[in-house]
Amino acid sequence: MVKICCIGAGYVGGPTMAVIAFKCPSVEVAVVDISVPRITAWNSDKLPIYEPGLDEVVKKCRGKNLFFSNEIEKHVAAADIVFVSVNTPTKTSGLGAGKAADLTYWESAARMIADVSKSSKIVVEKSTVPVKTAEAIEKILTHNSKGIEFHVLSNPEFLAEGTAITDLFNPDRVLIGGREENAGGLKAIQTLKDIYVQWVPQERIICTNLWSAELSKLAANAFLAQRISSVNSISALCEATGANVTQVSSAVGKDLRIGSKFLNASVGFGGSCFQKDILNLVYICECNGLPEVANYWKQVIKINDYQKNRFVNRLVSSMFNTISGKKIGILGFSFKKDTGDTRETPAIDVCKGLLNDKAQLVIYDPQVPETQIFKDLSTPKFDWDQLGSTIQITEDVVAQSVKVVHNAYEATKDAHAICILTEWDEFKSLDYQKIYNNMPKPAYMFDGRNVVDVAKLRQIGFIVYSIGKPLDPWLKDMPAIA
Repeated sequence: MVKICCIGAGYVGGPTMAVIAFKCPSVEVAVVDISVPRITAWNSDKLPIYEPGLDEVVKKCRGKNLFFSNEIEKHVAAADIVFVSVNTPTKTSGLGAGKAADLTYWESAARMIADVSKSSKIVVEKSTVPVKTAEAIEKILTHNSKGIEFHVLSNPEFLAEGTAITDLFNPDRVLIGGREENAGGLKAIQTLKDIYVQWVPQERIICTNLWSAELSKLAANAFLAQRISSVNSISALCEATGANVTQVSSAVGKDLRIGSKFLNASVGFGGSCFQKDILNLVYICECNGLPEVANYWKQVIKINDYQKNRFVNRLVSSMFNTISGKKIGILGFSFKKDTGDTRETPAIDVCKGLLNDKAQLVIYDPQVPETQIFKDLSTPKFDWDQLGSTIQITEDVVAQSVKVVHNAYEATKDAHAICILTEWDEFKSLDYQKIYNNMPKPAYMFDGRNVVDVAKLRQIGFIVYSIGKPLDPWLKDMPAIA
């Protein structure tokens, strides 16, 4: 029986290993992590992450060929294949601060693998890492190998949170990068391919050299983020000219060379990967003497920051240039629907902008716990571009000015304005007449995800701002920036 161990029980490691166990009953899979609460949750009825379909997969395999454990060294030593799916955040200090990936956890994992291994292993990069990370990992493993043979592969994940299980069951592609120039590398590639081929069509499994696999992941996320920033830049122009961004993006997306995916205008992109990976790409370009390429990709993030700032400014300027003491109902806090993940969610920056203008926020999200919301709003954010320009909110301000509630009607009751910051399906079918009746007038709706029926809400009586849509007559008389 092939034994797999995955170091890291987070958003990537947990679901990926659960599906491998589900699809490969003859493979034993252990997911290990230093966090006792996280592993306890994976072994309970309430998993530590929300992902549609994940519960069913885990419950069918757990205790049979899928195990979650804090005994890291034991399972690493026993494994034939070790996946490393640890966090690679952006560095906040030292060389490359604000852009480079922090590989502290990765290096620590590599040293531990070398230290506890008593048999040859295939070590698989599952975390998103900079190009040439595999080379560094190989050096650590080789210099500490004690005669044991290690082969390093890159097998980047291409999951979208909210559809991760579907993506894993039916992937567009599985990418395996290895040392194609030697027999040991080719054998390692084939060993991992033999796992995936048990449910993935062979033509979707792409084998490349290590560096192509590592760069492909960064490039894929950069291209996706670029599309979002592109349509968001057009949304600003649509508001200025009276065009409708939904109609424009639909027309553009009909071109088969472009396609319709990732062309929905919004308050901005979020999630653990896009900004981190683009900044990583920027740093790699700068280190390789490509400043023009680095500046090109920086602009993708600058437009994302601009979109969030523009949303806050539109809200404040529309409400007589002051929101001090006014209640704002916030609908949605996760970075997208069908996930509880709040990493880099636009809601953080929008809420901090509103708090900086002394608003009172009442927040509802169906999946994000109160503790996470309070932590996100009070944690200082590292400014990647201009030191000192990021708004920082203290814990005291958050405690005094933020309330988290358990349904949308409670969040919007007596609110001067509503902000929709996540496109949860339930927000499309709320009783907006009831909500309007319980709000002071004028009642404002600021839809950062284009989920509401603008015409219907205006008919009810709302003053509506919807990203990239023709402006409400009320808003035309107000300045675009506070």
